[in-house]
Amino acid sequence: KPNARDTIARVRASLAAAGVDAAALGADVLVRHVLGIDRAQLLSHPEHTLTPQHQRDLEALVQRRLQREPLPYILGAREFYGLDFIVTPAVMVPRPETESLVEHALGWAQARVHLTIADIGAGSGCIAVSLAVNLPGAVIIAVDISAAALEVARSNIRRHGVQKRVRLVQGDLAGPLSEPVDMLVANLPYVRDDEIPSLQPEVRDYEPKEALAGGSDGTTLITALLKQAPSRLKTGGVVILEMDPRQRDTLAQATVQVFPRATVHVVKDLAGLDRVLIVQS
Repeated sequence: KPNARDTIARVRASLAAAGVDAAALGADVLVRHVLGIDRAQLLSHPEHTLTPQHQRDLEALVQRRLQREPLPYILGAREFYGLDFIVTPAVMVPRPETESLVEHALGWAQARVHLTIADIGAGSGCIAVSLAVNLPGAVIIAVDISAAALEVARSNIRRHGVQKRVRLVQGDLAGPLSEPVDMLVANLPYVRDDEIPSLQPEVRDYEPKEALAGGSDGTTLITALLKQAPSRLKTGGVVILEMDPRQRDTLAQATVQVFPRATVHVVKDLAGLDRVLIVQS
């Protein structure tokens, strides 16, 4: 019977030959997923054998990856901010750079109590849930236009036991908010429409278009939210938004127009790119 170590090597070669990114990681994760073992178990028992059923299951998953289906959709899960999230093709795959947004939101919120936070364009709920888990005194309103995305978010809210403090609302941007909040956070679509065809196949062919397309310059939805923000924010509140680094100047100008007296910061993500816009009203 084939063992885990040899099987990983074979799958890695197959993925690499097809030009799939991170072939070594993909092979490792897929084989462990089929065997139901973690990394430590694999390292201590690389001779773990695969039954014929394991091999059939693995072959089906490898074929999906060769078609460039994203690994998190194949596995049905993705880690984000140290938590495990359910993901399906109804939502965008959570990205490491969005952890910077969560980090800065937590930094602002830490010294404050009884906060109300709105997560606009909540998707999988990864931002809302991460904030709820780390801010036990906060209430989070997670808004998304997609009913299918909200179902995924609901699963993640239950998974992490924060149902009492995260409320789901279907609607467009900040429109559904019935009262002002202390913080608006959002990772809205910010890819320029004309750039979508050139994205990696994993993104272009599998992730929901409405979670990617940000209009002709990529800022359509972000600027629309900024215009709504003054009337949806309590005095002294904050807006924290993820953006494309190239949108920095456009969004800074748009912010000054709607928040003439606000303090505006742009902070970098772990890769050193301008990623998070912070507007302190």
